[in-house]
Amino acid sequence: MAELTTVARPYAKAAFQVALNDNALDDWSRMLALAAAISRHDRVRLLLQAPALTSNKVAESFIDICGDELNDKAKNFVHLLAENKRIILFAEIARNYENLRAQQEKSLDVEVITPYEISSAVSDQLAAALKSRLQREVKLATRTDQSLIGGAVVRAGDTVIDSSVRGKLAKLTESINS
Repeated sequence: MAELTTVARPYAKAAFQVALNDNALDDWSRMLALAAAISRHDRVRLLLQAPALTSNKVAESFIDICGDELNDKAKNFVHLLAENKRIILFAEIARNYENLRAQQEKSLDVEVITPYEISSAVSDQLAAALKSRLQREVKLATRTDQSLIGGAVVRAGDTVIDSSVRGKLAKLTESINS
């Protein structure tokens, strides 16, 4: 996995720089997400790895599948990836691009998992507290998981805060068994 990230990183940086220069971060997010979804499809993967096809034919086929969703620079990007036999990395490139975008915009996607629905007031308070603590704009998403019993699990980027009853019971069990 780390190797894919290493190989995809320069392409993601290049796409990000073009998007930043063109003030088109949203457009590139959309185009890369579409290309990533298409590149994950089994039939498309077979096409992308067909040894009989030239890199130009692979790129044109991929662009045809995308329809009118790609602008000229994104089409050139597809051609570049095809020439370098990297078109299969679109999912990793899109992921790296979104990380770069989040850093640029000083934003962070945060997921809060609770055993029950939380009110919008509580959600707003939590978002404000996280924004203050993390010094970033917070995009909060909530979902429920009744197996947590109580408390909450907060996922913010690489950080996971598990203050759920289930998590505390698991720690207690581990402590007793050690």
